[in-house]
This record gives sequence, C-alpha cells and structure tokens, in this order.
Amino acid sequence: MPADLAARNKDTFSRLHAAMNSRDKEAVDHAVDEFFAPDVRIGTPAPTGTAGKQAMKDVWGLLLRAFPDLHVAVQDVIAEGDKVVCRNTVTGTHQGPYLGVAATGKSVSYEEVVIARFVDGRVAETWAVVDVLSVMRQIGAMSGRGGTA
Repeated sequence: MPADLAARNKDTFSRLHAAMNSRDKEAVDHAVDEFFAPDVRIGTPAPTGTAGKQAMKDVWGLLLRAFPDLHVAVQDVIAEGDKVVCRNTVTGTHQGPYLGVAATGKSVSYEEVVIARFVDGRVAETWAVVDVLSVMRQIGAMSGRGGTA
C-alpha cells in the first residue's frame, strides 16, 4: 500500500484524537460517525453491552462522565499499510461513577495501545490494550497485586 494511504489514515486518527480531547460528547459522537465504518468491529471488550459505533460512543460517554477532564496524550504513532498503532497516556480526575466506583476526586494516569485497521479511509476494526487495573487501583477500588480493597 502506498505511503500516502498510511499518512491519510494517520491523519484521520489524529483528527479522532482531537475530537476525543475536546471533552465534548457530541463532538466525539460526530467523529465516531465520520471516521468509523458503519459495521466497525471493536476487538476489545466494552463494558456497555453494545457493539460497533454505538460501543465507541457508549464507552466515551462513560469515560467523559467519570473523567470529565480526560486527556489522551499520544506518545507514539506508527502507520503502515492499512493499520495505525497509537501508544497513549490517558489522564483525568475521577469525578463520576466508573465501573461501579463512585467519584473519588482522585487523579488517574494510565497507558493504552490502540490498533486501528482502515478500509476506504474509515476505521473498520480496532483492538486496544487498556490498563484498567491501574485505573481501578488509582481510584482505590483495588490494592496491591490483584487483591481487592
């Protein structure tokens, strides 16, 4: 695949990150509609009970309610062919319910790696590794190595 295709996909992913960092749920929903294929396959379990574009919208709704100041700082972006890989550091303040834990006011910082496969300029499939365990520890829902609080 030509290098310009990888560059276009990388630019699309950058625009998606900008919408996510706007902290505006409507902007995120619009970006999901614009940048994701109608039948997108989300390869990471989502705690929403939904799939596809709706799962992305629901996850971002959950995140923005729990961490209204959420920020995704892109550390690395690698684009090759039809895939874009991002390594991110995510930060925010726990100000709303998150996975059954009431707001604590605690700051969180965690790492994630996201891989997106593009078809015709839109995200057709995603996989992500998100350090949810670290988040749960930081908000006091878990302590130590695997034990619960």
